[in-house]
Amino acid sequence: MKKIILLAISLLVSSSMALAHGDEHHMGEHNPCSMQPMEGHHQMKAMKGNPCAMKSMASMKKGTFLKKEVIDGYEVSFHVMKAPEGMEEGGTHHLMVKVEKNNTIIVLKAINSKVTHPNDNSESKMMMKMGDWYMAGYNLDHSGNHKIMILFKTEDGLKHFGGITYPNK
Repeated sequence: MKKIILLAISLLVSSSMALAHGDEHHMGEHNPCSMQPMEGHHQMKAMKGNPCAMKSMASMKKGTFLKKEVIDGYEVSFHVMKAPEGMEEGGTHHLMVKVEKNNTIIVLKAINSKVTHPNDNSESKMMMKMGDWYMAGYNLDHSGNHKIMILFKTEDGLKHFGGITYPNK
């Protein structure tokens, strides 16, 4: 009986330590943009469709869009790129946003995005955090200008609004 209790306690302690250290690799969900190394077949599987993998990033240079705007003193980077093959679930393109102030990346409480398409239809999506960036997928493959707007909330509780036009013509 004592051995079973000791085994249960050691399992609980080791799993709680993995969570406390943010060890997502052992939990089966690895952040594709994290700098933590992966091993074995998990690494090969992740490199195949990982948008942050060097091979994927090199192939995306063609057809990418990056524009920086200052919104209420925050430097906001808007990055639009065609979704890699096999990752088009959210849309044909990935909208990625990074917010900085004084060369420091700002962690946001919330961020929403809205795209108004050339036909005046619009759609809004919550953005999800991926590394230092926030991301949402949209169908931006039809011709014309798309108005991209974001509304983000900083740790001080203030809301900030801004946007760009894609493509920049």
